[in-house]
Amino acid sequence: MKKIIVTGALGQIGSELIMKMRDIYGYDRVIATDIRRTECDVVQTGPFEIVDVTDSKALFDVTKKHQADSIIHLAALLSATAESNPLHAWHLNMDGLINALEVAKELGCQFFTPSSIGAFGPTTPKDNTAQDTIQRPTTMYGVNKVAGELLCDYYYYKYGVDTRGLRFPGLISYVAPPGGGTTDYAVEIYYEAIKHARYTSYIAPKTYMDMMYMADALNAIITLMEADAAKLKHRNSFNVSAMSFEPEEIASEIRKHIPMFKLSYDVDPVRQRIAESWPNSIDATAARQEWGFKAEYDLRKMTEEMLLMVSAKFNLIA
Repeated sequence: MKKIIVTGALGQIGSELIMKMRDIYGYDRVIATDIRRTECDVVQTGPFEIVDVTDSKALFDVTKKHQADSIIHLAALLSATAESNPLHAWHLNMDGLINALEVAKELGCQFFTPSSIGAFGPTTPKDNTAQDTIQRPTTMYGVNKVAGELLCDYYYYKYGVDTRGLRFPGLISYVAPPGGGTTDYAVEIYYEAIKHARYTSYIAPKTYMDMMYMADALNAIITLMEADAAKLKHRNSFNVSAMSFEPEEIASEIRKHIPMFKLSYDVDPVRQRIAESWPNSIDATAARQEWGFKAEYDLRKMTEEMLLMVSAKFNLIA
């Protein structure tokens, strides 16, 4: 990667990935795009363009203008938001993706887009879910992700586009606010622990889901994009994960720092149903073997850093 266009740059992943890549590749060589502009570091520290990914010409023109050789396509609706407006989700997630793939094909760009554990469904084996297994999701978000994995494979085999992708678990970060995902409780819980020493979870106890700290996710994207293409067998849908836990376990870890923290429940049936359709844990062997994936953060280490950084945001002490 020498010059990189990033769509959805102000979202949860983009807001941190942009800054990390600008440190690595140069502040003028990572072009952030989104449908809105805010006064944030992403906008103020390097090139920024307003682009609607459903406008194929606008996306093509911006990529050509900046002579990008890589596209990181992050613009999408997340699981819970997509389920509340499935037709809009299909339009944004799928039209945006195929527009970005067409730009990559026409301009010869390397291409990355994330998939998700949402690509699995209730008939997928729940524990240590294999890289290659049953994918029959029951949400619009999941349908989008499966279709996206297949589209990226198609553009690689049909047109030779260097497509790459990861199946992310829930991502936990202190930088950007939650964006409508089913796993957002694992971000919100730290904020509420710091501010109020209590949290009401919309996910039921004993509901295990795979998670990853954002620092590991960013490293995974960059490592995969820099990997030797000849060693990649799966390319567009690598399972990656760092930890699997349920709400009581994260609460227990928080209590090591905030002993009075209390966890209660008010289960959201929509997000609970989505969570129960996903695996409890997934197998990331292929990612480790093909390009050296490695996660540095477990629940203990992540909790320590999240509480420290969230406290700093609010000028409080955990």
